[in-house]
Amino acid sequence: MSLFYPDVYFPHITDIPGSFFVKRQIRLIILDVDNTLTSHNNPVPFPGVQEWIEARKKEGLTLVILSNNTNKRVRPFAEKIGLPFVANAAKPLTLGISRTCRRYKIPAKHACLIGDQIFTDILGGNWKRGLTSVLVKPWELETNGYLAMKRKWETPILRRYFAGQQK
Repeated sequence: MSLFYPDVYFPHITDIPGSFFVKRQIRLIILDVDNTLTSHNNPVPFPGVQEWIEARKKEGLTLVILSNNTNKRVRPFAEKIGLPFVANAAKPLTLGISRTCRRYKIPAKHACLIGDQIFTDILGGNWKRGLTSVLVKPWELETNGYLAMKRKWETPILRRYFAGQQK
């Protein structure tokens, strides 16, 4: 398996049922923000996201935001949706992931990272041995700048990943 391939793919975070976490014995959900829970610089979650978060909390799961974005961006959003957070996470490096697992005393084999980017979320999740990496489709594609360029680099990887899923 490629380090750039997720363990699992779902179209959106709201498509991930609670049974997925039970089946994989996941107790800690590490969440990206931008284009996973909301659009870039948007303080409001996408439709259904808050309800999805509340359902996972009721199921007894621990949810934490782990973002490469700044404290200034992440704090208001995390407070609005009622989740703890780690900003400036430097994904794909695994330091933020490891700290989060240690903070909640949950081993990586019982954790997953959910995000929309191959080169940060999925690569970071796969580098952390035992952790489940979950790719979701970005809610909105970036049209300019560095993120748009990264999306173009992701295209052939995703094409190969999905072709392999058809077999």
